[in-house]
Amino acid sequence: MSAAIVLNEKMEKASEIALPESFSGINPHNLYLYVKSAQAAMRANTAIAKGRSDVSGGGKKPWAQKGGGRARAGSRRSPVFVGGGKAFGPQNNRNYDLKVNKKQKKLALNFALNEHAQNGTLFVVDNIEVASGKTKDANAMFKALNQRDTLFVKSILDEKTYLAFENIQSTYVIESNELNAYLAANYRSIVIEKAVWENLVSEAK
Repeated sequence: MSAAIVLNEKMEKASEIALPESFSGINPHNLYLYVKSAQAAMRANTAIAKGRSDVSGGGKKPWAQKGGGRARAGSRRSPVFVGGGKAFGPQNNRNYDLKVNKKQKKLALNFALNEHAQNGTLFVVDNIEVASGKTKDANAMFKALNQRDTLFVKSILDEKTYLAFENIQSTYVIESNELNAYLAANYRSIVIEKAVWENLVSEAK
């Protein structure tokens, strides 16, 4: 059974907490669907091309309909001409949103947390706080984990802790209501406050 690593104040391993059985045996496709939906929602949707009706000019018929030996043409702004409109070009009114059910969202998050637990990169601490507000102290906390990058999850994020972690590129601090499967899968380790963890476990039952 997978287990989360409990850390003490010095960010050293103190014990382990077993994950509920509901976290195991989840189909990974749930995580795939959530990540796909999250990335689709982040698309800028700014690509646009002008069609033949959007390009200026082309009011005069290029040549006579008959007698020239060439194919008939009604406008220089047809897609077949240089400077003409784009046929079937991208438009910025496209909707990329993909629906994911609430149950799938929860399953996706639980699967991502279980994967971290199996890899030994899911940590639980009593409190995540940098009272000094200094980046040096926040970086010391991060370095003690010996991880490449870390997602810190607090129940309520205070200003000093936020400012302390803000300039550390390999860390990201969020409140518990911001935690989702995409962020959990995107970082190589997660540190969660005990209160947040207990809430996640109670919801999973």
